[in-house]
Amino acid sequence: QLSLFRFTLKRPFSTSHSSVDSKEMKKFQLLAHKWWDEEGEYAALHSMNDIRVPFIRDSLLSMSNNYHPGNPLSGIKILDVGCGGGLLSEPLGRLGASVTGIDPVEDNIRTADRHKSFDPVLAKRIQYKCSSLEEIVEESMETFDVIVASEVVEHVADLETFIKCCSQVLKPEGSLFITTINKTQLSYVLGIVVAEKMMGIVPEGTHEWEKFVPPEELERLLESNGFSVRTVKGMLYNPLSGSWGWMESTSLNYALHAVKSGARVRSHATDAPSETDVQQRSATAGTAG
Repeated sequence: QLSLFRFTLKRPFSTSHSSVDSKEMKKFQLLAHKWWDEEGEYAALHSMNDIRVPFIRDSLLSMSNNYHPGNPLSGIKILDVGCGGGLLSEPLGRLGASVTGIDPVEDNIRTADRHKSFDPVLAKRIQYKCSSLEEIVEESMETFDVIVASEVVEHVADLETFIKCCSQVLKPEGSLFITTINKTQLSYVLGIVVAEKMMGIVPEGTHEWEKFVPPEELERLLESNGFSVRTVKGMLYNPLSGSWGWMESTSLNYALHAVKSGARVRSHATDAPSETDVQQRSATAGTAG
């Protein structure tokens, strides 16, 4: 989702101040009522679910020995950071996950709450909070099995602090899923000039090219903060068909899956969990609270 988190280096895990950029809040607040218009400003995010939801589901299932027919993510606690109107939270909830969606824009949370209320099953599985990530760190230490930050990291001011906060609230050997935009000449031309200024695929002013994140930089930050990067896949949006697909190149959009190191070694970037550790952890994921 589009996110508004702006992190500072000053007391990264403090809850005493907000790190949200007020200008970005106002920008997205104006569109808060349009999240569920599949033909509107967020059409590309709606269609991204066709590939990002299976990517999350299949990555988690490949690490687990448990399978719940109809509810493959049953028992898994997911934090959706920058959840917007709930476009990703809802399909994850339908797969059986217990989802907490956070976003600093009250109108986004209001929209998300209203939409989930139409489905009694989702109303029980999803909870939304008007909050930034750093504001829930102290109350949510090692709480979640999975964190999803989709179309978020290109909006943060201090990416390393963001990743550290993710690590704080993830359980040992938990999964982090990120989708974002690479910082290339091609992404500037297609992502900003064409998508925003010419075709209006996303609202103009949504992105700043300077804040786009190359996958190499993201991998380096993750691995230096105790994550093991498992998968990086290129993504491509076709504006003519309105659909997303996977591609080998990561020169535009890409998706990444990383796993937090286990409890004994999580402070050491080089000590990634073994496959056995991951399988043992995943075997218990179905019974997690």
